[in-house]
Amino acid sequence: MSFKVKNAIILAAGLSSRFVPVSLEKHKALLTVRGEVLIERQIKQLKDAGINEIIIVTGYMADAFSYLEEKYGVKLVYNAEYNVKNNISSVYAVRDYLKNSYICTSDNYYFENPFKSEEDESYYSAEYSEGYINEWCINTDGEGYISSVTIGGEKSLYMYGHAFWDEEFSSKFKALLEKEYALPENDSMLWESVFLKHTDVLKMKVREYESGLIYEFDTLDELRAFDSSYNENGVCIILSELAEKHSCNESELTDFNVITDGFKVGGFTYTYNNQKFEYIL
Repeated sequence: MSFKVKNAIILAAGLSSRFVPVSLEKHKALLTVRGEVLIERQIKQLKDAGINEIIIVTGYMADAFSYLEEKYGVKLVYNAEYNVKNNISSVYAVRDYLKNSYICTSDNYYFENPFKSEEDESYYSAEYSEGYINEWCINTDGEGYISSVTIGGEKSLYMYGHAFWDEEFSSKFKALLEKEYALPENDSMLWESVFLKHTDVLKMKVREYESGLIYEFDTLDELRAFDSSYNENGVCIILSELAEKHSCNESELTDFNVITDGFKVGGFTYTYNNQKFEYIL
């Protein structure tokens, strides 16, 4: 059976706190990577696949996304709880749009277009790692459906990229989401955690992609390795100030790690000349 893809939902509400210091000044989804704005590249790939109903969930720096409505005809939905709950709140905000839907994150860079006008089944995209990787490594049952994940592993497929939900999956997920969302202890939940809690009724397979097709940048160091322009000076004001303080190039400042208390960013640490420093907001 094939399902005509009705829409795509792009989650773009989060703080991207691990992407400090750049994310303190600009939303990661709106960074230009190899000449294209990350989220615009994904929007164009979706439209090239014939998917014209695109819903973007905003939160952090929401106003910066407003130009996309006129430029691409997307719909913006504001998640007012983006700074007190995890991405469970973003999916909850668009629960009434869930159909035969792609569920995407705004900061993925796809070398080739992975989207299609029709899909055969609900799936989560994945890559295979021969060596150890600290990601959500996938376990499947005898029929190939995802049954659980292990944090960290080797010789394993791991969750990486987008997902597709058929209408039956969406309907079941929405009903379970509404129950889970009412529980305060689930504020820090990812939508993936809701899925993994209910794999007995939420059936989803794995879609393996070749290594190098999907890129996700969790830190500035990772983006620098992909796009050399981010090794140049002038990436953001905070980096320029730190480079001036240390009398160095911005590229010599590395190993950025957020200082956070829950959903609040308090600053970050970084390394220069083999010494660790703190930057407190």
